[in-house]
Amino acid sequence: MPKLKELIDRLPDGYSEVMFAGRRYGVTRRSFNAGRSLKVFAEELGGDDIISLNAYRLASGWRLNPCEMSSDKVLDFLERQRPLRHNGTGSPERHRQS
Repeated sequence: MPKLKELIDRLPDGYSEVMFAGRRYGVTRRSFNAGRSLKVFAEELGGDDIISLNAYRLASGWRLNPCEMSSDKVLDFLERQRPLRHNGTGSPERHRQS
């Protein structure tokens, strides 16, 4: 499994859209304290699922702090989400990773 920071870095800063478990999510990633803390909030578009986490860089490495959900749920999302990109028409399309 990739390290926590590597998983979070798969998401761009700001707003993006991803696919996870066959559903589309709007995701916001924000950095604070010169990148030493991160917040990720994902909301299922057209549904009611959310993913919310904070991550902190400590001397011992990155620490995950899920918000009112299990670490397993957050890590599953970070590992399996796939980014969507806009095709210029306003419609998202699946991003093909090589």
